[in-house]
Amino acid sequence: MSVYCTWERSDGIVTWIKHDYLTEKLNSAKKLAKSSPDFNPYKGVYSMLPDQAQTAPSARQQYINGHFCYAFKAGVVTNGLGIVRDIAFFDDDFRAAHPEVVSPRTDDPEKGKEIGDNIALKPVLTDFYKAHPSFQYGTFLGDSAFDSYDTYAMLKNDFHFSRACIPLNSRNSGSSHGDFNSFGNPVCPVTGEQFTCLGKSGGKNRSQRMKWVCPKSEAAGTTRRCTCDSPCTDSSYGKCVYTYPDKNFRMCPGIARNTEHWDNLYRHRTLVERTINLFKDAFGLNRVKTQNPNSVKFDLYLAGCTQLIGVILAAAIHESKLIRSVRQIVDFLNCA
Repeated sequence: MSVYCTWERSDGIVTWIKHDYLTEKLNSAKKLAKSSPDFNPYKGVYSMLPDQAQTAPSARQQYINGHFCYAFKAGVVTNGLGIVRDIAFFDDDFRAAHPEVVSPRTDDPEKGKEIGDNIALKPVLTDFYKAHPSFQYGTFLGDSAFDSYDTYAMLKNDFHFSRACIPLNSRNSGSSHGDFNSFGNPVCPVTGEQFTCLGKSGGKNRSQRMKWVCPKSEAAGTTRRCTCDSPCTDSSYGKCVYTYPDKNFRMCPGIARNTEHWDNLYRHRTLVERTINLFKDAFGLNRVKTQNPNSVKFDLYLAGCTQLIGVILAAAIHESKLIRSVRQIVDFLNCA
């Protein structure tokens, strides 16, 4: 059975700090922008804000979902079931151990994230495998924030993932080259239809590759037959294309994009979103009333421990479908 390692986009736990100052400055900047169309109010306010909260220095200035705040930032790693496997706080100790993650501040709140998601990925995984050397994962699931050539190379070469299920980011993808679409899959040179993926191919002395055939090609016994009215090849089999994962892991990430297999696999990533919502909503982390970073850490760690206790209880009562809901486990035991 494949084991999945899913990464939740690093998120922030907003501190109990009065934010009237931020709101007042932003409203003033928005009024100024009405008379000066070239003025960006968010960039203007961002350049004025201190990096840290005066009353809670560990809380860093963040720009999250269109608003400014001061928050303790952390990253969460789960398996394919949405069960938490690691929690990493991007605190002073993390910055000291991984100085490469600290980016210079810019004037753009969208680009000037103190520790970006993609930058934090390698040190988080490094610390995770260092603490758990016996753990092995074959598939990485992440959102399009991790779509970069360096990330794919790192996942394959440094952590030995055989599959990387990461949607392509349009900002990192140029126009299609040759007879390939924006998903990196081969298409018909005449109609532009995506070819059909037949899976992995290659013998003992051949490199691993993925085999694609013309969408008008149909199985005919032990071979195939092209039914296209205007074939682009003289072969009765139809046009056949091979892609090589080892040559370009971004375009050939071990699983074909824009296929049913890809869609079914990527659905597992929603489980980590539910885990974060569980921590923030049911376990109250979106309503913390403290400025103490240690208290915030303990709250998040206890949330993870609570989920793991639920997993143990679900296994003990042989109700695996309840592993992500402590409340349902309690209801089940009350009704038993």
